[in-house]
Amino acid sequence: MIYLRLIWAYLKIGLFGFGGGYAMLALIEREIVGPGWLTEQMFTDIVAISQMTPGPIGINSATYIGYVAPAHSSAALSSPLWGILGSIVCTLTVVLPSFLLVAYTSHFIRRHKESAAIKGIFAGLRPVVVGLIASAALLLMNAANFGEEGRQVVWSLVLCAAAFAMVYWAKWHPILIICLAGAAGWIIYI
Repeated sequence: MIYLRLIWAYLKIGLFGFGGGYAMLALIEREIVGPGWLTEQMFTDIVAISQMTPGPIGINSATYIGYVAPAHSSAALSSPLWGILGSIVCTLTVVLPSFLLVAYTSHFIRRHKESAAIKGIFAGLRPVVVGLIASAALLLMNAANFGEEGRQVVWSLVLCAAAFAMVYWAKWHPILIICLAGAAGWIIYI
């Protein structure tokens, strides 16, 4: 049944998704697109929507994937109620491992925060998280995001570089960048 498979997938994502939503993207893509529950294009759209909505990207994407995956796995599960059940299942499943780990380890870490072992563990996790976030950036640099024909690839690269420059150097607000990117996409691609 699709719900048990979603629970298994999101337990793995919740247990091993260190570093937040962007670091989880490669794992989410492997667990969700790999079995064929969603296409790569749908996954890319879900990531974009999850980035624009309030809340953590991992939880937002779990909620949305839980809603659409049952209908894509079986026509018998195309009712919105099955989608809502999938959303609840995926959201709770992705949050549960982190909640339990934090509840279990927070007292221990607080007591031993000056320990060389704890400092070493966190020093080892930091570069891994940076690497996972970098892999998420590379994962999103695909044909679904940048297009396949020359003109679209060039415009996509220009928009990507402009958005990066406006956020990183000009310090523009990300919501303004999202609105401007939507307007630019509408002008360029329509």
